[in-house]
Amino acid sequence: MSVLGGLDTLLGYLFWIFLLIIMIQPWLSMRSLQAARLRLIAAIEKKYRYRVITMIHRQEKMGFLGFPVYRYIDIEDSEAIIRAIRSTPQNVPIMLILHTPGGLVLAASQIARALKQHKGEKVVVVPHYAMSGGTLISIAADKIIMDENAVLGPLDPQLGGPQGTYYPAPSIIKAVEIKGKDKVSDETLIMADEAEKALKQVKDLVYDLIRDKLGQERALQVADKLVNGYYTHDYPITVEELKEMGFNVSTDVPPEVYALMELYPQARAYRPGIEYLPYPTIPSSNQGEKEKK
Repeated sequence: MSVLGGLDTLLGYLFWIFLLIIMIQPWLSMRSLQAARLRLIAAIEKKYRYRVITMIHRQEKMGFLGFPVYRYIDIEDSEAIIRAIRSTPQNVPIMLILHTPGGLVLAASQIARALKQHKGEKVVVVPHYAMSGGTLISIAADKIIMDENAVLGPLDPQLGGPQGTYYPAPSIIKAVEIKGKDKVSDETLIMADEAEKALKQVKDLVYDLIRDKLGQERALQVADKLVNGYYTHDYPITVEELKEMGFNVSTDVPPEVYALMELYPQARAYRPGIEYLPYPTIPSSNQGEKEKK
């Protein structure tokens, strides 16, 4: 065998090894992150004496080419969380860490009801936001712990329309009332009928979840405000507004929760150009004097 032939063979081996490393690197990174998450979750459980469950939906780079995957509350989430709640002894408190843009009403309502039925204390922690279905789950808990700048969102149902668009149920009904039933299409009338049913169903569900905490009259008022189109669907409901509604809200987010969020990386190619150095970056004058001594 010639020297050139041997070199070609070696380069061929190196190419396939390099290709194999590229292919398994995302899997290895994912496994490493998952292990780090589980270690931190175990540390939180040991320190705070809660059973910790997380539902954190972020846009992550996954797979060989790093395509972003968008997450939302779906049936797989509800099945997994219900299994986790079911496996938790009734006297053990639960801490559910939520970070989600929302998702399917069916899935969110299943999680909310399962959490509500657990006899131990239920705490939901929101480090950044829990919109729509995430709000539904949050109000099922005995206590909501949020960052001072974290938000929840309204619960007005969104109905699918033509070409994949979604419309708020209260707006569909209002549009038909303004224009008149005899001046809209049959498809719009069908959507309006569905919208009325969706509003009643979600409002009844919200009322069932909060009436023991707020009382019947107040629960009806809050359910109406959250569901019947008082806000736009992306309106950020703050800590202060939730307290005014009567919910038990605290801003004492465990610092370990912020560390846990760092282990759910966002796809960097799609992040805004925000950079900063960890604080503190410059030693204080006292520290400088100590070092000189």
